[in-house]
Amino acid sequence: MKVTKWLGLITAVGLTGCASTDHINGRDSIDYEKASGGGRYSILQDHAPSGDIKVDHLPDLIPKYEPKSRGGNKSPYEVWGKKYYVMDSASGYKAEGTASWYGQKFHGHRTSNGETYDMYAFSAAHKSLPLPTYLKVTNLDNQRSVIVRVNDRGPFHGDRLIDLSYAAAARLGYHKKGLARVRVEAITPKLGERYQVSNARTPVAVTPVAASAPVPAISKASVPESAPANDLLFSHLQLGAFSKQESARNLKQRLFESFDTAISIEVVHAPDGLYKVVVGPYENDQMLQTWQQKLEQAGFGKSVKVALAP
Repeated sequence: MKVTKWLGLITAVGLTGCASTDHINGRDSIDYEKASGGGRYSILQDHAPSGDIKVDHLPDLIPKYEPKSRGGNKSPYEVWGKKYYVMDSASGYKAEGTASWYGQKFHGHRTSNGETYDMYAFSAAHKSLPLPTYLKVTNLDNQRSVIVRVNDRGPFHGDRLIDLSYAAAARLGYHKKGLARVRVEAITPKLGERYQVSNARTPVAVTPVAASAPVPAISKASVPESAPANDLLFSHLQLGAFSKQESARNLKQRLFESFDTAISIEVVHAPDGLYKVVVGPYENDQMLQTWQQKLEQAGFGKSVKVALAP
């Protein structure tokens, strides 16, 4: 069993439209903000981050199987008197419509499935897709593409199809315009299947990795420092192994409270019966070593380099 949660990197403007389960009736409402003195958000008008933010260095998301999250999948749910129904599956989903984006105003607040919104990550909000869902989003005006992970609800403005994080909008080249015509296509990996992403700038190509070629466990001594990036494509850092799932979840929560940048944390129920807490994946050895140091400096002790088999 895997329980996966993502935090990441992004950027934003003033055209928003997402709603979390604990504030779903107020996220898009200026009247609500005024009446509540700002509510959960200290910024009344959404906007992009300050400075010239570059997103070319951000790693592309690699779609993988994830179970539905506990939060954000209630169906039907209601916003401003209108009911919305969550799809049972995203398989085969494809649509074209208008995309907006959201940023600084919601940065650091909870998404509908209980994760933390990071405007520098490739994430998105959708009214009816199950959470989480991976999507390939293509800007129809310039054919740029990006892979995003849907973890929030919205947009509830007019006929908008999807809300992208600032980073995703910047990758598609419409972060200064606010709106774009897009095509969205669901990517639905099966259990045990991982994907590779190539040429993710224009356009994205997504192909499954054969499940018959599992990635072996990697020990620190078995991987040379000069190992090429592809050899560590699915490398993780293991921080603990517990006989009780609750202990693993407690460590996972501590990690989330300590880090607010791009980090994926998984609790893996291994064949030996232990619940193992791992972070990653890391696409190159330098990134992995950097996070090893960060985790140790934050008081989480020494981590072990491993690779999760598909």
